[in-house]
Amino acid sequence: MDDTHTVVLVEGLSDKSAVEALAERRGRSLTAEGIEVFAMGGATNIGAYVGKFGPSGRDLRLAGLCDAGEEGAFRRGLERAGFGSDLTRSDLEALGFFVCVADLEDELIRALGTATVERVVDAEGELRSFRTLQKQPGWRGRSTHDQLRRFMGSGGSRKIRYASPLVAALEPDRVPRPLDALLAYL
Repeated sequence: MDDTHTVVLVEGLSDKSAVEALAERRGRSLTAEGIEVFAMGGATNIGAYVGKFGPSGRDLRLAGLCDAGEEGAFRRGLERAGFGSDLTRSDLEALGFFVCVADLEDELIRALGTATVERVVDAEGELRSFRTLQKQPGWRGRSTHDQLRRFMGSGGSRKIRYASPLVAALEPDRVPRPLDALLAYL
């Protein structure tokens, strides 16, 4: 942490894993570059982390990634820390904060396509579990995309476990925009 000049604030461990996996895939060592990725344990913790690492704390360069549903929490945290007022999504991006629609798993599933995600699930030995979810009354008839999002969000640490294999399956030109833009910003 002593050589750190940039802190990337993300909601959870799956986001941290995805950012680090994409950087590694692109031949980058964020730690060697002085960049640390912090999983905050939820978007509502943004204020505390901006306070700790931002201008009133260690005065490090900040960046981040959040879900669309948490954009407001990020915006308010940055505004309270003095990064501007009435911040728009474009303002957030200029500050290095990028928003996933609806969340990173949704972005990855759209970028990969459901057939590729199912192949990743199969390679992880969980295709049978996914098929079981698809047969449940509440999920029958729903799109495969929605079923995969639900599957990724269930099972405790499944989001964390799949972040890296899903990033590894991406074609270089199909990286979700928020993730790609964040790495380019760094």
